[in-house]
Amino acid sequence: MTSATEDRALSSGSGQPIFYAAVAFSSGIVLGTYTWRPLSWWVAATLILFASAVLLWRRRIAASAILSLATILFLGTLHAQLNLASPATLPDIAPFADETEHTVIAHVLRSGLIKSSAAASYSGDASLHEHRQTLDLETEQIIVDGMPHDIQAGVRATLHTKPAVANANENDVQTDDDPELPAKSAYFYGDRIQFSAKLRVPHNYGNPGSMDYRGYLLSNGIVAQTSIRADKIKKLPGFYGTKLAYMRAHMRRSLVAHMLSFATPKHGNRITKLFSMDQEEAGVLAAMIIGEQSLIGRATKTDFQRTGAFHLLVVSGMNVAILAFVIFWLAKVLRAGEVSATLATIVLSLLYAYMTDLGTPVIRAALMLSLFLGAKLIFRDRFSLNSIGTAALLMLLSDPQNLYQASFQLTFLSVVVLSGIVQPLLERTSMPYRRAISGLEFVGYDATLPPKLAQFRLDLRMIAARFAKFWDSMLLFTFLPKHRATPFSRWVLVKMVALSLAAYDLIVLTSLIQISLALPMSFYFHRMALLGLPTNMIIVPLTGVLMPVGMAATLISYLSPILAKLPIMITALTLHGITGTVQHFGGMRFAEIRTAMPSLVLAFIASAAFVFAMFAIRRHRLLAASSLVGLCAAAILLTLPPKPDFHPGVAEVTAIDVGQGDSILVVSPEGRTLLIDGGGPAGPMRSELFEVGEDVVSPYLWSRGITRLDAIALTHAHSDHLSGLRSVMSNFHPHELWVGSNPPTGAYLALLRQAADQHVGTLKLAAGDGIDFGGLRFQVLAPAIGWQPLLRARNDDSLVLQMKFGETSALLTGDIEKRVERSLAESIAHADLLKVAHHGSATSTTPELLAAVHPRYAVISVGYRSIFGHPKLQTLSRLTAAHVQTFRTDIDGAVTFYLDGKTVTPAPAH
Repeated sequence: MTSATEDRALSSGSGQPIFYAAVAFSSGIVLGTYTWRPLSWWVAATLILFASAVLLWRRRIAASAILSLATILFLGTLHAQLNLASPATLPDIAPFADETEHTVIAHVLRSGLIKSSAAASYSGDASLHEHRQTLDLETEQIIVDGMPHDIQAGVRATLHTKPAVANANENDVQTDDDPELPAKSAYFYGDRIQFSAKLRVPHNYGNPGSMDYRGYLLSNGIVAQTSIRADKIKKLPGFYGTKLAYMRAHMRRSLVAHMLSFATPKHGNRITKLFSMDQEEAGVLAAMIIGEQSLIGRATKTDFQRTGAFHLLVVSGMNVAILAFVIFWLAKVLRAGEVSATLATIVLSLLYAYMTDLGTPVIRAALMLSLFLGAKLIFRDRFSLNSIGTAALLMLLSDPQNLYQASFQLTFLSVVVLSGIVQPLLERTSMPYRRAISGLEFVGYDATLPPKLAQFRLDLRMIAARFAKFWDSMLLFTFLPKHRATPFSRWVLVKMVALSLAAYDLIVLTSLIQISLALPMSFYFHRMALLGLPTNMIIVPLTGVLMPVGMAATLISYLSPILAKLPIMITALTLHGITGTVQHFGGMRFAEIRTAMPSLVLAFIASAAFVFAMFAIRRHRLLAASSLVGLCAAAILLTLPPKPDFHPGVAEVTAIDVGQGDSILVVSPEGRTLLIDGGGPAGPMRSELFEVGEDVVSPYLWSRGITRLDAIALTHAHSDHLSGLRSVMSNFHPHELWVGSNPPTGAYLALLRQAADQHVGTLKLAAGDGIDFGGLRFQVLAPAIGWQPLLRARNDDSLVLQMKFGETSALLTGDIEKRVERSLAESIAHADLLKVAHHGSATSTTPELLAAVHPRYAVISVGYRSIFGHPKLQTLSRLTAAHVQTFRTDIDGAVTFYLDGKTVTPAPAH
């Protein structure tokens, strides 16, 4: 038999029809997306099922319920197919994206903060600075050859104040003496501007596993991108927009400015520094309260990701929930009734979500919160699965594609875990004891409780009495009257038990959410935070303090900076606790496991374990415990390395699409892996938001099931070859790093230091060296023995490798130019596959090299619509004249060549 408490727990899970309807509707959307049938079929099936459900409603309730869910499923299918058949049409801006500068008249829809970022050159010089502002614009007119074209299209623009200008060799970058960005050049919502720039249609990297960045922009109404010089912008008179949106943008900008004003130079002793914050920490505060992430460096973001705490930097359900709790609590303190406090909380939370300007995720969180509070008033259930289902249905009815957004899935899964697993588990474990410790002095309450809880209350009273006698004997209660010693001991004991139960609740909550979200975290982010539990145990309570105090400090600073000093100091102290914890745990080498793309089998197992836990957690204790063990086992399985996607007995060379850079994956017949170069930006400027090694190369390797590399190689120390290797080295832990002769630039030395720190052996190679690699033979052709690099990297520093397997071979040339190519042509052997040097530049792929190598296939690694004009027409003409079948990553995406020892077979990797 189950106790009364267990009966309540079991009954609380029943009667969740809207939740099941949302699940059925979501399943129908998936069915409609991936299984096309004539709409008439789905309509007929829906009507038949609905009629059957109505006929059975009175006689067979269970059968009617199943048929009703099936009806809803087919309604989801219809909704998805109707949405696919008539998608939202966006303006076609492709005719204007023709590599020609056009004059554009537009107005600002959304503006980012002006940022100043250091840009290290290849020699490690960090003296260059660049000021940027990101603008989302809507065009009014595009003027082509003096002819205006009225077109309303979304454009994401990056405003530069000190752009890089390349000469014939893109690796020699010069900068103009542009003025710094003056305050009058900052553009905000509603401003009308005119500028001249090239428009570009968004283009995805052509690799399996790559993010659909184009689809992401299109979902936000952005159909083109551009970069604008500050001196090519003219502000036009007039305002375009709504006053309400302008007030929101102005308020958001003002709040961020006040938070940044909290930053002060950290002078003084250690105690003084604890109560102050610098610019980066003020940026973290702005991210946590209002969602402004642009002020946070990539290293800080990485630490939050590694510790499973990145949710703090995104205004999400937790931020909205903390704010709502504070509002509700203040309303109750002010003697507001339940209905008034609930309505005030809902209204202010929705206003907060609107003010953050972060779109669907925050609005979704506020919507769910509103439904939670409404459900609490009606059903007295704070975590009703029905309210979650209602929010999901509303979001999916507005746009069925929301179902495929990572933020949608993570938000709803988190709340489902809270409602469907965490709450029932706590109801069976800690909540009965939490209720049992209330009113401990009232003995009569014991009779209303189950025997074990009544015994628990009796034990606490006995322990409190013994403590009172002990303290009295130790003369520690001399300040209290004798008759108050026992009640005081009882009060202390109750608080200690309550604190222990709160710690238990937090452990359960944090652990189960992390374990339950293991599948989507592995699928979308390839991360498993091993230290998420201790990190969140510390920072979640601190966040509960930081959110209200930080908001209070910001609002009070409008009234008086002096009055705001105390809350600012508390905010800084709390913020140090959060960032210090994240940095400490995030800096540990075992803080996380990077996981490959889960297989369909693993995804099914993890999903089945989650569904089983939701149903079993309310059943028999043994079944509930088994379901939790199953959840843990599924999470562990997701961390195990899968079987890589290789062809045994065949060598593979894949040119990965990294844009204007190089990255080549080599897989030996025995399954050993080598990555040559890691891509990167073609020039000295760096982006805090995007890193090719982390965001392009690593996802491709994970999509292939690769979690470790045997070796990585750097051809030469230019950024478009080197930068991505740092992330790859951290993510895939290679055994060796192969290098040639490179100048001691800052970036190159940093790579060598990282290799030493991570115990990666460095192998320096020169012409004449040979390496046996899992059935492959690598012969080093360059650099020559004794090659002396200059003070900065050059293309001719490149490490050139000839790879042989049986009677087949490939020549991997890096970025060598004419001089080295001609010297190699005198002694080089035939190769079936040629990696065209220097992205198809006219300075490489000489007739002498082609005549000596006589390749059958060639591949060019080059950026889409390369700003350097690569590949050059004369290079393509030479390849055509030599009867070489040529592939390009900008057109073909990632391209794979298989060498079986006798023939070479090309195949686009996707």
